[in-house]
Amino acid sequence: MHTQLSTIEILPTGTHQYSIIWLHGLGADGHDFEKIAEQLHLKAAANIHFIFPNAPIQAVTINGGAKMRAWYDILEMSLERQVDIAGIYQSELGIKDLIEQEISKGIRPEHILLAGFSQGGVIALHTGLRYAHKLAGIIGLSTYLPTLKHSSAEHSPENSAIPIFMAHGILDTIVEIETGKAVATQLKNLGYPLQWHDYVMEHAVCVEEIDHLSTFINGLFK
Repeated sequence: MHTQLSTIEILPTGTHQYSIIWLHGLGADGHDFEKIAEQLHLKAAANIHFIFPNAPIQAVTINGGAKMRAWYDILEMSLERQVDIAGIYQSELGIKDLIEQEISKGIRPEHILLAGFSQGGVIALHTGLRYAHKLAGIIGLSTYLPTLKHSSAEHSPENSAIPIFMAHGILDTIVEIETGKAVATQLKNLGYPLQWHDYVMEHAVCVEEIDHLSTFINGLFK
């Protein structure tokens, strides 16, 4: 039995037509990306419900077992980044609940976008690629996908052509850019329409990246 996630939400000021579920990184919370809703300058902003879920609080091995908000445990810091795979599948259940809540409000699955930064990007990619109904797209920022080799056979046929936006900082020392690039290459090889962007930045988000994100989302939500 998984715990229902608490959320920070920005309600649409107009008719609710679209939903964006945006997942934060390790140790942050739902407020971390709250301001991006305004910074994106989306054409359909008045019709978008933004949902920023809070990851559960749990012990994180690489941080000495300290408890913090985390989508899964990270067991070691290396290029391979050994992680708690079962924890990723557990977090997927919470995000699927949020998707189902939006669908129950009359929002079509293809009008729901998943986005995430770092650990949150892992869960966005993992969940979106495996979700049983066609979604609008997936955004993975400064991230990677440790379940790609585990779950490629589980990828949903309904999302076999889902638009994906991946971006990374070339100076990132937390999640090395090679790790993200390898995932992007594998997804492209599997036939996914994927945009890759890199920027002169560390483990962060930059203005140029937000501009590119705006273009990507405006292409989906019109």
